Amino acid sequence: MPQTVLLAEDDRAIRHALERALALEGYQVTAVADGVEALAHAHRNPPDVLVLDVMMPGIDGLQVCRVLRAEGDRTPILMLTALVETADRIAGLDAGADDYVVKPFDVEEVFARLRALLRRTSANESATVPDAPKETPPGPSPQASAPAAPAAPGSVPGPSAGSAAGPAAGPVPSERHVTAAGLRMDPQARRAWRGARELELTRTEFELLELLVRNAGIVLDHSTIYDRIWGYDFGPGSKNLAVYVGYLRRKLDEPGAPQLIHTVRGVGYVLRED
Repeated sequence: MPQTVLLAEDDRAIRHALERALALEGYQVTAVADGVEALAHAHRNPPDVLVLDVMMPGIDGLQVCRVLRAEGDRTPILMLTALVETADRIAGLDAGADDYVVKPFDVEEVFARLRALLRRTSANESATVPDAPKETPPGPSPQASAPAAPAAPGSVPGPSAGSAAGPAAGPVPSERHVTAAGLRMDPQARRAWRGARELELTRTEFELLELLVRNAGIVLDHSTIYDRIWGYDFGPGSKNLAVYVGYLRRKLDEPGAPQLIHTVRGVGYVLRED
């Protein structure tokens, strides 16, 4: 089945040209002229990916993005914008967008970014498929062996009857958690904490932080990060990575606590707790 794209662009010439180009590339495209139509189509027939123009009359692309994210919709979103200032790009990332393309753009760049977003979505879905339930080996009945009921398969055992129980201060560590520098991540549930504080992260922020946590103490260069997170190296002039790192720092950093993500000038970034 062809992958579906919902395109929202108020400029008729751009909309028609991009719709044709995407169709020729093999996508099944629904093209609309404003945010109201985009939300209606997204609710009726959720696409595989959305391409939203930032500046549209009425409900603009940022508002569409905020509404979908507030509803828990994690469909990847690529923003089209004529705004080139860093603050404007951050506004799009704050709204929940996964990536952006600055107008005027080369259609091949749009294709590359869409492929990267869809690859990441496919990889995430494959990684979160639950394992088949394991059979419980035969043994003595719970009444004969212990007064407490056995834990459900796959659950983390709680305190025993003779131990003091209190409110949990944070996530309970398990084998599926990844930890480093005071951070704990659950890739399957796509949740992350610094200490006991849970972090609210977008899809791209989570993947970037997970890459840094899994390689804590190792300096990752820009090309490596672009390839692993976006599947495409946008070149030395791109500010994509710097924008995401800045936004991630704002969510991670705490007053009086050490900074975790460090810039290695001219090379890349490293996660460590100084």
